[in-house]
Order: sequence, then C-alpha cells, then structure tokens
Amino acid sequence: MGDLVEWMEEHGAPGFVWYVKRLSGNDTLANGSHQAGPYIPRDFLFEVFPALNCREIKNPDVRFNLYVDSHADAREVRAIWYNNRFHDSAAARGRDETRVTGFGGGASALLDPESTGALTVFAFRRTPENEIADCHVWVCRHETEEDLVEDRVGPVEPGKYLIWPPAQDGLFALLAQPQVRASCWLSDEEIPVEWRTRFPSGADIIRRAVELRPDDGLDPDRRLLRRRECEFEIFRSVEQAVEMPHIAAGFATIDAFISRAQTILQRRKARSGHSLELHARAIFMEERLVEGTHFSHQPESEPGKRPDFLFPSAAAYHDASFPKDRLRMLAVKTTCRDRWRQILNEADHIPAKHLLTLQEGVSETQFREMTQAGVQLVVPSGLFEKFPKPVQPHLQTLESFIGDVRLLPLGAT
Repeated sequence: MGDLVEWMEEHGAPGFVWYVKRLSGNDTLANGSHQAGPYIPRDFLFEVFPALNCREIKNPDVRFNLYVDSHADAREVRAIWYNNRFHDSAAARGRDETRVTGFGGGASALLDPESTGALTVFAFRRTPENEIADCHVWVCRHETEEDLVEDRVGPVEPGKYLIWPPAQDGLFALLAQPQVRASCWLSDEEIPVEWRTRFPSGADIIRRAVELRPDDGLDPDRRLLRRRECEFEIFRSVEQAVEMPHIAAGFATIDAFISRAQTILQRRKARSGHSLELHARAIFMEERLVEGTHFSHQPESEPGKRPDFLFPSAAAYHDASFPKDRLRMLAVKTTCRDRWRQILNEADHIPAKHLLTLQEGVSETQFREMTQAGVQLVVPSGLFEKFPKPVQPHLQTLESFIGDVRLLPLGAT
C-alpha cells in the first residue's frame, strides 16, 4: 500500500488535476469494442490540452506521454477531437467527439478485460498553455487500493466520474451544486427543518426519492436506476444545506477543517455503501413481496453472518422441513470486481448466491470464475450492453429475479 500512498502524495500536489472513474466494459477490451479506451469528457480534455480546442482545424490532435505507474507501463498516446460536423458538407451527421487512442491493446492495464470495474485515477500535470501535459495513471489492483483512493476523493460509483480537485478549490468544492439543477434537487424550502439539525438517514432520503420518482409504470430495473439518480441529487442538496453554514462560519484550526471534510467524505461513503440495498428493499415491497413472509432483510443466517436478503424468509431458512432448493440469497454490492468473493461464505445452506450489482461489466474470465463459484449476477437490464456479448445471456434482470422469488413460499410443506 505504500506505493499507492506515495503515488497519491506525489501526484496529488497542487500541480496536478485528477480524473477518476471506474473502468467499464466499454473502456476496456471486455466488450470487444474496436474503439476501446477509457472515456474522458471533451470539456476536461479541452481544459488539460487547450490546443485540442481548435474548431478551425479539422480533427485537431495532441500527443502526450502516459505512464501507468501501477503497472510499470509508459507510452505516447494521442488525444483527438473528431470535429467533422463543423467541416463536412453533411455537418448534421458529422462527428463531434473526443477520443484518446494508442494505449497499446491488451498489453495495457487500461484495456485489460480483467481491469473492468477497477477504480482508476488519471493524474494530469498542470502546465503552461504552450506546453503539453503528461499523465500518470493508477489502476487500482484490489479493493484495499480502491478504499485508499476513495478515502481521498469520496465514493466513485459505476457510470460516474469526478474531477479532483474540482474547479472551485477547498472544502466548498465538495459541496458544489450542479450547474443544471435536476428536478430531484431540493430547494431550501423543500428540506425539512429536522434534516438540517440531524442529517437524514438513508431510508429517509430514499423515501423522498420514491415520492419524487414513484415510476409505477416502469419495470423494477428502470425504476431502480432512475431512483438511484434521484436519491443522489436529494443527498447532495441536503448535504449542501447542512454543511454550507458551517463552512461559511469558517474554521479556527486546520484540524477542525480536516475533521469537517472527513465527516462529509465518510457520510458519502456510507451512503454509497447502503443506498442500493435500501432501494432494492423498497422495490421488493412495491412488487408485493412482504417482509418476513417473502424476504428477510439483514437476517442472521449463521452466527456472525448476515446476508443482505434471504428468500422467502429467515424463518424458512432455519426451518429444517423447508426445501433447501427453494431458498435464495441476494447480496447487494454497487461494485463487485473484488467484493463478490465476500458473499461466498454467507448463508451456508444456499450454495448458489445471487448478487445484485451496478458495475458496468466484468471480464469473461472473471464471469467464469464467478459462475464456477456459484454466483449468479443480477443486473438492471439497462446495463446489459456494458457486459461482453457472451456474458449477457447469462445475466438475470431484477424483474426476473423478483418473479422467481415470488414462488418460493409455495415450497413449504
């Protein structure tokens, strides 16, 4: 761990800006894409490489040195803005996108299918406008490294990215409100008074998300993804309302400043860790699954073991007369690249484990390893395309899983 800690200290200095994301199946070679390579937003590339932002030139490009320090790999890569839309006669159909190419194929840790889901930090060195920045990269190799990075920047969820430090320096940047407020962002008048004195629980925020996004006509998969977005907006709006008065009042010491920042980051990590589980519970009940009859939440399966969900119930699990082949266990993990192994020793009576995740893809090798260990991935249908095509037919949607567990109590004797 010393290598990563030293790397973050060196490349987290004021002269660097970080782009942090989890590699998806579309970023790596897991999906067999001919344009594989980590997605980096155009506006960010324009900020780092001002010479790239030149509409007058057709398809301007910049070459820069990229060092994958976690895997001792260095090469020259190319950032290009495909701006045919502004130059070709068929402008409306032309391209307007940026790409970074030249990573070196499967030999690069950035394109290795086994890196799918890995938390990755791109540290770009800030340089004068007439110089070309270089980039140092760390692809986290296991869960402990990911925890170290998230302790620094906060949780990074699949399909999201963050810039660190953000454009606005200091603790204020942790609370920056999106430029375009989504409808779930609560105004000051909409935030309950009691939430300002005692930060709402995850269950409280999710109840509000359900109110704002009832989505009764949507299937459970789409409902889950929409509510997750809504819940995050609610969380950030409440966070800003609660924390900004403390920040505006100032801090008497550096230690007080650091303590407040750590409180904010730890609250974000706690929210990220439990949010998906609480959303799933809410959807189970909306789908007429009765807690205690059709499922149990956080029950004790064996001493010291508490799976996220047991179906049809903890009572059925401990009933020797209930058919074991009609028991199910569902673990819930937003990301599963390393964490999926943690569920293997939960619920000893159930050899086949179901795992609900939002991770955007896994490699075929890792999927085979999961399958051989008896793990069945449950993935919202909207994320299927992020997985390799040979894997997609073997994924289970949340809607399908709910349909299956509805029938389990019928196995009682």
